[in-house]
Amino acid sequence: MKRWARAFVVVMLGFAAWGCRPKAAEQPPAKVATAAVVVDSTAPASYRVQFETSAGTFVVLVTRAWAPLGADRLYTLVRQGFFDGTRFFRVVPGFVVQFGLSGSPAVSARWHLAALKDDPVTQHNTRGTLTFATAGPDTRTTQLFINYADNTRLDGMGFAPLGTVVSGMGTVDHINPEYGERPEQDRIEAEGNRYLAAQFPRLDSIVKATIVP
Repeated sequence: MKRWARAFVVVMLGFAAWGCRPKAAEQPPAKVATAAVVVDSTAPASYRVQFETSAGTFVVLVTRAWAPLGADRLYTLVRQGFFDGTRFFRVVPGFVVQFGLSGSPAVSARWHLAALKDDPVTQHNTRGTLTFATAGPDTRTTQLFINYADNTRLDGMGFAPLGTVVSGMGTVDHINPEYGERPEQDRIEAEGNRYLAAQFPRLDSIVKATIVP
């Protein structure tokens, strides 16, 4: 999760650069990133993820047919508790809110090479859609964003939505934007929540993410 975030902003709308390195591509449709790192579970045709956050609760409906590899990755991450305790580290009103960097450096290291091959873009990046961030071909890992607006120009850049917020979009709108894009992603990966708590203490966080009926 290093240089791809930067690519996303600079190419897309000229926002400030991020800091992400490209990942090694995963082999075709097998979902094994590296033999010792992670194997994604196959997700149901559709499922709901409830995010309990410090700002409130919202629910995302994921449709596997929209982006099968992305849907499988999110399903795996939620079932493993990856998002619990993580921060919304990048909030750009009118554009996106981004999350998906672990608060634990050890966990970040485990997922470091777990890159996915791209899914075809079958849906539009409209307000409320959930999409994996990417820095170019086959670089998705664990970072996602929710679109605050109709960012359909992202469609042609390879950003494939996998779900949409079906409840609690008001909560998403009120995630704390005061730090903007200031948190440094390299430092989050290296130092985890210790860095964020010290430098950006009022970031909103995910308390728990769960698969719900």
